[in-house]
Amino acid sequence: MVELLPRLRRFARVLARTPADADDLVQLTVERALARTQQWTVGTRLDSWMFRIMKNAWIDETRARRRRDLVFAPEEAGEHVGDEGAARVERRLEAVEVERELARLPEDQRLAVALVLIEGLSYREAADVLEVPMGTLTSRLVRGRNQVLARLAEAGRPV
Repeated sequence: MVELLPRLRRFARVLARTPADADDLVQLTVERALARTQQWTVGTRLDSWMFRIMKNAWIDETRARRRRDLVFAPEEAGEHVGDEGAARVERRLEAVEVERELARLPEDQRLAVALVLIEGLSYREAADVLEVPMGTLTSRLVRGRNQVLARLAEAGRPV
């Protein structure tokens, strides 16, 4: 479970959009997983099980809080500007732009893109995590990816 923490945090950032909320979500996910270890079936992927717990925890949190946060750029994006070489800065700016465009996607598309293209889950595993048919996942993934690419192209970024 400890080895999954970086991946859980990345997925939490996609869901929550703010570092503080993402950290809280990771903590809540780990707490729920530890409390429900008897529900995990040996032979199933632990990462898929944890991603599903996180997705459900986030749904619970958003319903309880009735708010949504928008993050245009993470705080870390400006911490060391000038300390890095021009190429690293350019790559980081591109990553921030992709992250911003990903955040603009509807939640269903954002989650599909994050699980498949960022976390590397198979289509079947991602569909299971999101509890949707594989065709629905594929449709969300294609629409989300195309929107991000189109917006980056409009901004003059090579795609």
